[in-house]
Amino acid sequence: MNSRQRREAEAPPRPAMAEAVSLRTMRFAMPLPLRGSYESLVRQNEKTEAEGLERIQDDNDLADRIARKMLVPVPVSAALTINSNLPENRRYCRPWTAGFLTDLARAHAAAFRGQLVVSSAVRTVAYQKQLQKVNGNATSAEGDVASPHLTGATIDIAKQGLTRQEIGWMRAWLLPLEQAGLIDVEEEFQQSCFHITVYKNYVPGKPVLMPAVQAAVMQTGPGQSPTIKTRRSNEGQSSPSRRSRGLGSASRRRARLVRRAQPLPRESRARVSTVARDVNGF
Repeated sequence: MNSRQRREAEAPPRPAMAEAVSLRTMRFAMPLPLRGSYESLVRQNEKTEAEGLERIQDDNDLADRIARKMLVPVPVSAALTINSNLPENRRYCRPWTAGFLTDLARAHAAAFRGQLVVSSAVRTVAYQKQLQKVNGNATSAEGDVASPHLTGATIDIAKQGLTRQEIGWMRAWLLPLEQAGLIDVEEEFQQSCFHITVYKNYVPGKPVLMPAVQAAVMQTGPGQSPTIKTRRSNEGQSSPSRRSRGLGSASRRRARLVRRAQPLPRESRARVSTVARDVNGF
């Protein structure tokens, strides 16, 4: 055994490349959009009807339900605000929807120290019918696919102003709740919002466990930018850094091994939207 072989034999074993990658620097796939469907809209109507929620007919009916505390104010806080264009009497929702908003806003603020914006809440049948006359995308005020906003259980969260990381976080936070049957989500793109119907079985303060991608987001700490890498899709793909482009062949092979060792969450769903809707009418 020559001196070189002796040195190699005495050297401590090198750790696997994958083990050297911390959770803080691991990159996960961007969650897929939570697209809606005609079937989802039918389900929202069926479930709210099964829960005994009536459609609110007009402003008098709305005022009566507010007076009887069947509807409560959207819980505005340092973490949650309301679009200033929303009329005062339509800044209400069901109590369990308010609890959901509080949980969502607190979790978002803890991760990003930012504020979410409610762009729509309760509506009346009379208002929805007027909307249909001026908005071709407005959902019906009657029938099996009426706007769920008419029950007060539905709210819209604006995507405008949210970063790409925040949108990915929202998808990761909302999806397990939908899979548990606690909410239904329709991610809109024309007017850019998360349309969310909350059901009575949602228990405030006890959110469903988050998937791995959100757990990684949370580990970045308050106020820091989560490291979420886009999946190879139409949503775009981050270009390699200058350092990556300058790697030698051996280094590139090691980098590929590290990427292959990193876990990627399975695609939870691939629903395709069959109905084009405007957030102001849905």
